[in-house]
Amino acid sequence: MDFHNDCIGTSLECARALGTRLWGVRFDTSEMLVDKSIIGRMGSFRPTGVAPELVFMAREALDREGYGHVKIIVSGGFNAERISRFEAQKVPVDAYGVGSSLMQGSNDFTADIVRVGGKNLAKAGRVYKTNTRMEAVQA
Repeated sequence: MDFHNDCIGTSLECARALGTRLWGVRFDTSEMLVDKSIIGRMGSFRPTGVAPELVFMAREALDREGYGHVKIIVSGGFNAERISRFEAQKVPVDAYGVGSSLMQGSNDFTADIVRVGGKNLAKAGRVYKTNTRMEAVQA
């Protein structure tokens, strides 16, 4: 839901389009970004990444429009300590993505699509970067 860095707007857009067919939404906002949904409320909390305030606001917005069935999944920098903080605050999260917190070493990476058909198409916070070590492979 963070493709355009507007988790709440995109969640509502998807819910309106899919109705009861939408099972859940996933927030994975980069720790380097502030989701545009919470800009007006900044000042008393750490606003970057998937902030608890963003999840509370999303749950309220989905419920208000009749999409209480839609689950909220969060990921991006979650580990046992961060999950404990969210749970202690009773943040309305239905599932956590923990990914790299289960890995040891320095093998952390993302595999975002950043280019399609020769056109740049990346979510907010990502860009196409050339890599001289890459070679085209014939199928």
